[in-house]
Amino acid sequence: MARLGYARVSSAEQDTALQIRDLEAAGCERIYRDHGVSGTRASRPELDRMLDRLSRGDEVIVWKPHRLGRNTRNLLELLNTFKAKGIKFRSLRDGITTDPDTELGGAMAKE
Repeated sequence: MARLGYARVSSAEQDTALQIRDLEAAGCERIYRDHGVSGTRASRPELDRMLDRLSRGDEVIVWKPHRLGRNTRNLLELLNTFKAKGIKFRSLRDGITTDPDTELGGAMAKE
């Protein structure tokens, strides 16, 4: 069971430092970073690499949900995939979690 972080910024002028700092503080063992990659692009190499590595019991941690999903539909598809594969999800800034051991995550797991 691994804690994997994902950070993304859309342009070269932006910096992932704040996201990385918070992901490290959350205990991420490995952080995947897409720098200067728009969320609207279908291919995000580091996200794809992380998704290929995931296994049951892992936890994906992001700074905010929009760092992970291209749009709401894509984010929900990823969350459904995580649920089906037994992978937890947590968004640090929003307090969103799918960990069934938490009150919110337990409610989401019933859906």
